[in-house]
Amino acid sequence: MEFTTGGRLEVRISPADVGKRVSVRRLNDPGGGPQKFTDTVGVLASWTGGVVRITRKTGEVVRIAENTLVAGKVIPSLPGARPGAPPARRRGPAADALEIDRIAARSWPPAERARLAPAGADPDAGLASGSGWELRAAGGFTRRANSVFPLSDPGLPLDEALRRVRAWYAERGLPAYIHVSEGATAEQDALVTELARRGWTNEGTAEVWTSALAPLADRDPAPFPAGDTPGHQVESGSDAPELRGELSRTLSDAWLARYQRFGTPAPESLAVLSGGPSVWFATVWAGQEAAAIGRCVVDGRWAGFAAVEVAPAYRRRGLATAVMAALSRAALAEGASAAYLQVETDNARAHALYDGLGFRPHHPYHYFRAPRDDAR
Repeated sequence: MEFTTGGRLEVRISPADVGKRVSVRRLNDPGGGPQKFTDTVGVLASWTGGVVRITRKTGEVVRIAENTLVAGKVIPSLPGARPGAPPARRRGPAADALEIDRIAARSWPPAERARLAPAGADPDAGLASGSGWELRAAGGFTRRANSVFPLSDPGLPLDEALRRVRAWYAERGLPAYIHVSEGATAEQDALVTELARRGWTNEGTAEVWTSALAPLADRDPAPFPAGDTPGHQVESGSDAPELRGELSRTLSDAWLARYQRFGTPAPESLAVLSGGPSVWFATVWAGQEAAAIGRCVVDGRWAGFAAVEVAPAYRRRGLATAVMAALSRAALAEGASAAYLQVETDNARAHALYDGLGFRPHHPYHYFRAPRDDAR
């Protein structure tokens, strides 16, 4: 980690850099062991009262006394092209975290929502232009659809906003979660510190990965049709004649049976899965059962992928790749050019699949849960 200019250590960050990704080096306590320095990388959440707070990728907040800093620098969030970088068509799209978070929220809409917003804000504004905090609920089906999305200042003192959040979710018999992304806004980065101070705990970390869409569509879509109209069914090759691919605008019972998030789907779950600007469902049929499934929502230039699952008996046949390729072609035909997905940090199998398809990590996000004994 390089911090020097002309061989000298320098602190090249200040309170004006709050909200940016930084790396710093601090001097350790002389009695803390043989290591003289400790390096920390993350988002600069705050710098007040002589204390620097940095939020790491894991959601951990590191507090550093200002007088122990010996070096520091801002890490560019969108580095330019480097020698040997892939062609533009195969590079991931340029976008900030908040843009993708807004798109992702529209692709996974809750069954019920409410808003905390500053005075004068349009209460009917959508996610593209809305402000404040959006409270989302869907009967407990996924934390994505049952958490607060803090777009900006809620227009209330923080403690009052959190009280209203806890009360709103308690009325619905749900735990209160707040979704916070790293690097989305300075308010979100600072919110991490404030939530931790009030006893909210990080109960889940995931990542947004992005990719150019065209290379995904170049993949072999068999057993889906290579060029026919989406929805047309064809037999796969002779090595697996029982498999056929289909794209549809509607959910099937077989698709739902393969999806592993629930047993019998509740109306709220169906509303989430079917909601979004332009939704596609992919199914690889093995007789009357779904051997593999996937979902894609097209929203402007973005195509969001989710629910890519393959039955154990049909794994290692390239079906997940085929599902992604078929959905990508449908999205490309609607004018999309960029792809994103959300994956948990500990899902090594999914990481390997998406890395092989050209996706790269964009930013992590966390779900902070209210103290369990304080749901007022």
